[in-house]
Amino acid sequence: MNTYFCQFSFSVLLLIGFLCNGQTKTKLPKKHTVYQDLSNTHIPKRITRTIVQGKDGIILFATWDGVIKYDGTTFSNLTSTLTDSRFFSLLEDRNQNFWLGALGSGAYYHDGETFQNFTTAEGLVNNTVLTIYEDKQGTIWFGTAGGVSRYDGKSFQNFTIKDGLQNNEVNSILEDQTGKLWFGTRGNACFYDGVGFSDITMDEGTTFKNIRHIIETEDGCVWLGGNDGLWRYDGNTFTNVNEQFVGYMYEDRNRNLWTSSESETVYGWALSQYDAASLTKEKSTRKEIMVEDNMFFGILEDFEGHIWFGNLNGVYRYDGSNFIDFKDNVKKFLVLPEN
Repeated sequence: MNTYFCQFSFSVLLLIGFLCNGQTKTKLPKKHTVYQDLSNTHIPKRITRTIVQGKDGIILFATWDGVIKYDGTTFSNLTSTLTDSRFFSLLEDRNQNFWLGALGSGAYYHDGETFQNFTTAEGLVNNTVLTIYEDKQGTIWFGTAGGVSRYDGKSFQNFTIKDGLQNNEVNSILEDQTGKLWFGTRGNACFYDGVGFSDITMDEGTTFKNIRHIIETEDGCVWLGGNDGLWRYDGNTFTNVNEQFVGYMYEDRNRNLWTSSESETVYGWALSQYDAASLTKEKSTRKEIMVEDNMFFGILEDFEGHIWFGNLNGVYRYDGSNFIDFKDNVKKFLVLPEN
């Protein structure tokens, strides 16, 4: 089994990691590029962490340049008059309101017209908001760099290591089909049963470390990605699917699983697709769709079936054949060579 050491420095905002292993890997493939003019000053050009599409079809990007809005034609900056904070997390709640998580200035609630800012002054546990989640009761949870906040629409209830949380830096939150709450932290991953916290353990009591993302797929399986690679939980057993560090996961409409992770074949990171039919087999089929020498982050399938994903330098869109890179006010159609 390969050994990975992932050291994230808070001075670069919790995300720049260097992953090492002993594999022999090839260099990145060269890409053919076709350009098309696109005059738009608000195209994301820096770190793009999270991507969501609202029920109205509008796509939002949490970026280091603010929260960027894309209406299908034009990019605009939704938060330019609010703050110059860098944004990390996004959520559209059941009432089609948006929650925006920033680094250092708390969370923002947006009803389509006005914004409301929640910080430690209003009861939020910490002003660096790494993830936002809505549970089945409509309660909003904030995973921050200083613990977890539960917001019922009126007040905050906060949890930290003093309350049994395994680590104060919370990367991901999930309520599964049974109502159990999962928390991925920089330390151990843990459950919350409404009373207290307990470690999530694989075989022989081994804990999961630095879980970056947790999702539940349509079949009810829970997936964990982080330092320990990619894991599937079927309700009874944890199964390791891949050993490479995983930063983000997404299930598309065909039930394929997409990940942003370290590449298996080259030095760099990969946007990978796991074929749905293989996910419950002993050996899953993984296809590396795109590889780069910098990190990939959030993934989204839009209403038209395109796959969007963020990286250190902006955002890409994949149509099944080509990639569109929107950086530098130009659409770049990137065509990868055949494997």
